[in-house]
Amino acid sequence: MNDRAPAPGGLALLQSLVNTLDIETGTDALDTVEGRAGLGLAAADVEAARELRESLRAVCLAHAGHPAHREVRPLDELLASAPLVVTVSAADGSATLRPADPAALASRVAAAVAESLTAGTWLRLKACEAPDCHWAYYDRSPAGRGRWCSMSVCGARAKMRRYRAK
Repeated sequence: MNDRAPAPGGLALLQSLVNTLDIETGTDALDTVEGRAGLGLAAADVEAARELRESLRAVCLAHAGHPAHREVRPLDELLASAPLVVTVSAADGSATLRPADPAALASRVAAAVAESLTAGTWLRLKACEAPDCHWAYYDRSPAGRGRWCSMSVCGARAKMRRYRAK
């Protein structure tokens, strides 16, 4: 549904994970081999990935000022056991956090969160306020007050509902 440019850096992984479920149609990309392959997941990893996805969705909704869509396990609990490694460049002394196990989705998500915190982009990853959507998007608006994943779809629907209610 999202007609916006992908999120920058590691946030693109988080955005892709949240957007594996189309709430409106009920289609879950994690049910397909192709959908799992896009995230580097095996079939055995699907349930943990779904739990992580819904916790991320709740955080994205919070970034947009909305309550969680349902009860979820807090993201910090899911990421607490995701090991990261500090890497320091010999060339310039810059430091980064990277997953200790690049195959582990939780570690890749934790590294992306850490990267986006450092870059100041974490709070810009939001979820659409439309209850039948909740698609993740990166809010590039100057004031950071974007509300919908797509102005032409979810924004137009909300404005039409508001108009008709008058």
